[in-house]
Amino acid sequence: MYSFLNDYSEGAHPRVLAMMNEYNLEQNRGYGQDIHCERAKEYIKNLIHRDDVDIHFIPGGTQANMISISAFLRPHQCVISADTGHIYVHETGAIEATGHKVFPVASEDGKLKAKDVINVLDLHGNDEHMVQPKMVYISNSTELGTIYTKDELESLYNVCKENGLILFLDGARLGSALMSSKNDLSMEDLPNLCDAFYIGGTKNGALLGEALVIVKEELKEDFRYLIKQKGAMLAKGFIMGIQFEALFKDKLYFELAKHANQMSKKIADVLEVEGYELLQEACSNQLFLKLSNRILKEMDKEFLYVVNGKVDEEYTSIRLVTSWATTEESVNALVNFFKRAKSLL
Repeated sequence: MYSFLNDYSEGAHPRVLAMMNEYNLEQNRGYGQDIHCERAKEYIKNLIHRDDVDIHFIPGGTQANMISISAFLRPHQCVISADTGHIYVHETGAIEATGHKVFPVASEDGKLKAKDVINVLDLHGNDEHMVQPKMVYISNSTELGTIYTKDELESLYNVCKENGLILFLDGARLGSALMSSKNDLSMEDLPNLCDAFYIGGTKNGALLGEALVIVKEELKEDFRYLIKQKGAMLAKGFIMGIQFEALFKDKLYFELAKHANQMSKKIADVLEVEGYELLQEACSNQLFLKLSNRILKEMDKEFLYVVNGKVDEEYTSIRLVTSWATTEESVNALVNFFKRAKSLL
């Protein structure tokens, strides 16, 4: 079976494992206060051209979202998200469990627009009987595989600044977004267009870990206390430091994301030529398409994928995901299947 289920099925890239093995018997300070975390932070600061940010290594994306949102908001405040947003759909109420409402906005492409934020603010007004919107949460790339342009992010950030809102960017798949052929954002743009963001390692070559970058000064206070309180401060924090050191020392992070995107594009190109219907623009390492149930019945014999839902009696929406470890062999098998499967229609 060939798997296109997700981009975290494999362990870690060999260069990450090699560096972990190199320092395996080295004794380090705990809780992220080691030399490897410091080196990784320096690599990231050099990439974004900012030395005034705080960087924290968090084991996973849900923890990064939960700790950040609960830390940045006061008890009566809520966070605005696209209705496909990870914090709204796939985190089992983690944000709501901290006492903060997630306010969803309908979005066909997974992206929030500046006008969406303004509409939410207009709806709530200054009514103390309603929760107060205080944060805008976005993902890049989004849960639908789309990416934000620089203009879109600038417009969102300007609306946030004008209205005293915090802009927080979930970067679980940031590498894929930045290496997209349709992308015009750079790493150094992010601290100028977000108040906080994180760089996802779990889905791009690391065993685990996300690098949370806090830009806005008021959001930095006591953050390590909150990481510990929420159970996300690893005693062996150096494990994450070593991984991010490996990913950014020679820009391996971007090589891996580029490979995932290239594998996805190879599939997308064949789908387009063969006349299959993509449900979202192919921008990153996630593809969403509508397939005949007859084709899926045959596809199930060789491939793993995610079913998004029923379109109608004859068609189903599915997701295909490529990763840093996706092989040419698996992609060739899939595209050859799609070429053969046209005869089933």
